[in-house]
Amino acid sequence: MLDAAQCRQARLARDARFDGRFVVGVTTTGIYCRPICPATLPHERNVRYFDSALAAAEAGFRPCLRCRPDSAPDSPAWRGTHTTLERALRLIDDGALRDDSLTALCDRLGIGERYLRRLFQQRIGVSPKAYAQHRQCLFAKQLLHQTTLPVTDIAYASGFRSLRRFNDAFRSRIGLAPRDLRRRAGEPGEGLTLRLAYRPPYAWETLRDFHASRAIEGLEWVGERHYGRCLRWGEARGQFTAEHLPDCHAFRVRLELDDLQALAPVVRRIRRVLDLDADTATIEAHLGRALPGLRLIEGLRLPGVWSPFEAGVRAILGQQVAIGAARRLVTRLVAALGEPAADGHRHFPTPAAVAGSDLAFLAMPGTRRETLRRFAAWYAGGDASNDPAEWTALKGIGPWTANYAALRGTGHPDIWLAGDAGVRRALPRLDGADPASAAPWRSYLTLQLWSQTDD
Repeated sequence: MLDAAQCRQARLARDARFDGRFVVGVTTTGIYCRPICPATLPHERNVRYFDSALAAAEAGFRPCLRCRPDSAPDSPAWRGTHTTLERALRLIDDGALRDDSLTALCDRLGIGERYLRRLFQQRIGVSPKAYAQHRQCLFAKQLLHQTTLPVTDIAYASGFRSLRRFNDAFRSRIGLAPRDLRRRAGEPGEGLTLRLAYRPPYAWETLRDFHASRAIEGLEWVGERHYGRCLRWGEARGQFTAEHLPDCHAFRVRLELDDLQALAPVVRRIRRVLDLDADTATIEAHLGRALPGLRLIEGLRLPGVWSPFEAGVRAILGQQVAIGAARRLVTRLVAALGEPAADGHRHFPTPAAVAGSDLAFLAMPGTRRETLRRFAAWYAGGDASNDPAEWTALKGIGPWTANYAALRGTGHPDIWLAGDAGVRRALPRLDGADPASAAPWRSYLTLQLWSQTDD
């Protein structure tokens, strides 16, 4: 948490770099706002600072209808560093308590209910179910503001089983009925179009060029101001196109999805693919102190891949070959085994499809072909871990493959690809400094070095 003086300076300056890192509660109105709220600035004696929207809501404040705190980037600061808590939050955000009980969640985590409740109270100040309901309501608020979806569809997309439960929870958390909020919001947006914010700066051109050089025909599309792709979440299918809006510090995301129940986790996955929640100012300040001789590209983001499985396949096909050759192999795989999608596009192949093919159409060594089939069969059998650090137990998957998949497939912030050819070429730029000093942001150091070398 920032101290009060830092929060005050950021609030008075309406500094977008701090958007999402804290919220401002106004005691005279009972409202909490983003630090960039355009409303008249309240006196300092009338404000309280909170490290998250959840903390403000639990203190009795309601979200501002003008700056819409639900649309701000997420702040990881209040989550702490507890691995079990991080995993629990991720599972809840993906719908674990919507689809199952607290007991089932604890079984997945390998802990008891009492311990999980105590962990949430100590670290966040609320129960797991209260956290889940808060996230559901804020997502519903965003949909009410930005889409024309019927209220019943929004309730379903937000994870509520009935309209009555949705209305009760929304009134309790937001202070208004959902239909009243939509009337106050004015003209809603068109269809499933959302605006996803980030903290500036954002090196869009660098990220765009990285994706363009690796984009798979039929699966992804990249333009001057946009990136898009086909997607799968469980049984849901769809696609999205994210258009960069630099003046708004946001992306306009047009989304097609055949099952609205998957909408919330899909939107969170899009945020991870575009690395929208990174605080690059903090990251680059740390890298600058650790490696003073390195020229940094401001606002550099991790170029995400949709799933750990896809990242693993790309990494295996990219072993010991140039970027162009790896891209051609992935393109052939998608064309041969990918499920057809709308507009002539194709989805990335499922683990079962890859495991069930002899992969004879891929021009590469037989040992690597078998590694890919072995990896896909592991996933298809339901025994695979989404933590690439555990993949090295499989024959043919070494540290580079697992680390590359972790960086791009999970957004891990602290991956150092020491054995990567591009990183080795760029090492002289470190002027003898130890890359370990860049922890816990070595993924961003890796990307900085990649972006400053010729492939």
